Amino acid sequence: MAKRTLLTIVAFLLVSSFAFGQLADPVSWSYKTKKVSADEFELIFNARIDAGWHLYNQDPLKDGPMPLVFHFDKNPAIQLLGKVVEKTKPTKKFDEMFGLNVKYFSDEATFVQRVKALTNKPITVKGSIEGQGCNEGNCVPLETDFSFKVTGAVPANPASEQALAVAADTVKSTAAPSKDTVAKATTISQEELVKAAEPTKAQGKSLLAFFIGAFLAGLAAILTPCVFPMIPMTVSFFMKKDGSKKTEHGKAIFFGFSIIFIYTVIGTLVSVIFGADFANFISTHWLPNLLFFVIFMVFAFSFFGMFEITLPNWMVNKTDAQVDKGGFGGPFFMALTLVLVSFSCTGPIVGSVLVQSMGGKVILPIVAMLGFSLAFAIPFTVFALFPSLMNKMPKSGGWLNSVKVILGFLEVAFAFKFLSIADQTYHWHILDREIYLAIWITTFTLMGFYLLGKIKFAHDSDVEHVSVPRLMMALATFSFVVYMVPGMWGAPLSGISGYLPPQSSMDFDMSRGVASATTSDIGKVKYGEFLHLPHGLKGFFDLKEAKEYSKKVGKPIFIDFTGHGCVNCREMEARVWSDLRVLKLLQEEYVVLALYVDDKMELPQAEWKTNAKGKVLKSLGKINADYQISKFNVNAQPYYVLMNADEKLLVTPKAYDLNPDNFVEFLKKGIEAYKSKK
Repeated sequence: MAKRTLLTIVAFLLVSSFAFGQLADPVSWSYKTKKVSADEFELIFNARIDAGWHLYNQDPLKDGPMPLVFHFDKNPAIQLLGKVVEKTKPTKKFDEMFGLNVKYFSDEATFVQRVKALTNKPITVKGSIEGQGCNEGNCVPLETDFSFKVTGAVPANPASEQALAVAADTVKSTAAPSKDTVAKATTISQEELVKAAEPTKAQGKSLLAFFIGAFLAGLAAILTPCVFPMIPMTVSFFMKKDGSKKTEHGKAIFFGFSIIFIYTVIGTLVSVIFGADFANFISTHWLPNLLFFVIFMVFAFSFFGMFEITLPNWMVNKTDAQVDKGGFGGPFFMALTLVLVSFSCTGPIVGSVLVQSMGGKVILPIVAMLGFSLAFAIPFTVFALFPSLMNKMPKSGGWLNSVKVILGFLEVAFAFKFLSIADQTYHWHILDREIYLAIWITTFTLMGFYLLGKIKFAHDSDVEHVSVPRLMMALATFSFVVYMVPGMWGAPLSGISGYLPPQSSMDFDMSRGVASATTSDIGKVKYGEFLHLPHGLKGFFDLKEAKEYSKKVGKPIFIDFTGHGCVNCREMEARVWSDLRVLKLLQEEYVVLALYVDDKMELPQAEWKTNAKGKVLKSLGKINADYQISKFNVNAQPYYVLMNADEKLLVTPKAYDLNPDNFVEFLKKGIEAYKSKK
């Protein structure tokens, strides 16, 4: 009887305690919604905890307190993006009641769940929260329902892919968030990505560099044998005095501007006719790359004197007939005649500049021709204004043909760049790095011997002695050859890495394995039989595999959006990835994933994907490119993304930046962000 009475009292006390706990819930909840993009929202849970009580976090512990759990009712109109994130840092302490180290919140705590709306109609997100609250000696189970109102997705008006590509390609460096920002932020919104990719001063610097290159090409064109002798012949036109000095000077200046106008119109036509879509086509497809290889070789043969590329005589004669009509029409047609007559020498150079510019953005062909024509027009205009200066000009001779031959050697070298792009993109393996280097070493060695007069072409004059300028050029050429030789055995050759096939294509790379020696073996990876990472790094080429491995090892993912024909990608790998600090972080702290956006391998039908526009994507490169555009609103390479296995961004992605210190900081902040969200 006594035992039964005792049990009844104990049971009564337990029930009373439980009932009290339910009536006086130590944790109260409030909810609000924050819109972060057109179709993504943050559901924010705020918990207010009574004094003396604490709420355990989401980590489950064996034989420990009940963890905090968020249950979401199934709703086809909403997609959960990752898990609930604890925005408030929990306190970690040894709990004598459980005999364990536990994590809990006091006073207040904030939790965030990111969701994506799959419809533009209003949505109600419902669910429940379960957990446990404790104070000194008492614990109560907690359970409450929640409900959020989401307005629905707003139809977006995204920037065009072309505009996004221009913006992303100009970003040289992107600052990662501070520690405070990392601790408070759970994701990077799409708006922030687009903002980070807005044009900066780097775009102006890039255009200026290309303008200078085209300007130098224009100066080189002047020194060819079919242009230089035309300076006195053309300027003699302005020595006919048929008006005032002011009028004659005006005609001379108009003549110079006419040259610039004609070439700039050519650049504009190329830009309008071909545009950015064609630029993307020529940068990856085998057909235009092979075509440009042939064109460059034909230009080289022309410079070597095998034949001349000329325009039809009727075209030249027709413009020449307009020269003597007087007024300002005469100088304009004189400029047009000059452009046409000099085509046999300037055509290959103009073609080379335009081909290089079409691999970039729409504005580059115009900038290219503006720079080229400015350099080309300056000497003609100056001598037209001051004819007496012609007496001080160097006389034409065999040196002009030497300039032409040297340009021919350069055309041969650059021709193989286009063949290399097609070879890498389609995995032909006929022009791997050592073969490519062997061709360049041979080409520039022959060029050096030519400068020393050891090789002679049909139209060359005898070299009785080597002049100092030729000797200096030969010295520079042979020095360049010596610089390239170690590359045959794996030297990175950072100075020209953008023009070379990747080191992973070498058959006898003695430097390979430096990184892999300290990198764990991840086994056989998808596409690993034909795709490789630089510097012996181990990694993945398939997003799904990388995410699974990331979950397994508990490391963030480093995505390298790259391409076989990406010059800046190779330069980043040679100059930045080769830094020992970068290599150490990549191989020890990250799961490396390389996504080639221009690979032409067609996948099995089961792996085809249909994008948002309803287009079926069959090749590996197109699927990777679509993922980059749809997920990050960028389609330029290189582009580096740090994210977790749930595809949540850790810091703002980074583009082309040759400063290793900036890249190290970028990687370190990604690690900090990843650890703060675990």
